[in-house]
Amino acid sequence: MLGRIIVELEPDYSLLLRRAPDVRQACRDAYGDPDGAPRCVALTELTGVLSARQWHEKGVPIPALGERIHPSYGVFSPVRGEYVDLVAHAPLPSAQVDVAFDLGTGTGVLAALLVRRGVRRVVATDINPRAVRCAEENLARLGHADQTEVVEADLYPSGRADLIVCNPPWLPARPTSALELGIYDPGCDVLHRFLEGLAAHLTPGGEGWLIISDIAEHLGLRTRDDLLRRIAAAGLRVVERLDTAPRHPRAADTADSLHDARSREVTSLWRLAADALPGSR
Repeated sequence: MLGRIIVELEPDYSLLLRRAPDVRQACRDAYGDPDGAPRCVALTELTGVLSARQWHEKGVPIPALGERIHPSYGVFSPVRGEYVDLVAHAPLPSAQVDVAFDLGTGTGVLAALLVRRGVRRVVATDINPRAVRCAEENLARLGHADQTEVVEADLYPSGRADLIVCNPPWLPARPTSALELGIYDPGCDVLHRFLEGLAAHLTPGGEGWLIISDIAEHLGLRTRDDLLRRIAAAGLRVVERLDTAPRHPRAADTADSLHDARSREVTSLWRLAADALPGSR
């Protein structure tokens, strides 16, 4: 019902309603500079725009960094800390990692964490221009601009890396907005392309870290056997799998329609290595 309530924004994005908040900056974040014409938006959309601005201003605390990450509108917020903690504690493939790729970087949180762990250079990619700008801002704010490069790309950058990290969308479904691109991946396309391209982008002795939840398996949308078959078909082997249980409130919410699946959910970091580099056989 709330989605059917429409409000009109003035040409400067102001809202001429009594006791209405100042939404102008939040709307600039979401829609860009005003074009001189009024705009009608759903109330639920405007609420989301305001919430995104609050997240951006306050930031999201990341205990593994000891810092806050500031997400932008349309960029997935790292509010689920378990996947960050997995990257913080997984053993690195070697004592010195010279180059790492962070695929689908979003806010840049994992790129920052890799630098903090001693990786000399991180190349972070994202297909979303908003995410590229957001990651650049966060990495600069944290003092890591010199050790990182953020590239607008559809998954892989050019070259090879000692460590390649990917936290793809966890559910094989169709997104309905730019923000949902961080949650839904039609046909597991990003997951499959990550696995298929991994061996060709790793240096000898390098590893790929796949961070993914098994909730799609509990919902009958993907099977563990299919994932393992695709790993093997890509010429990869599993070095180790590190698991953690979810800590978000919905996991304990018995009123949630997905409670059964959420209560059994496990988030894993799969350490993957190439059986043999392309052309070495």
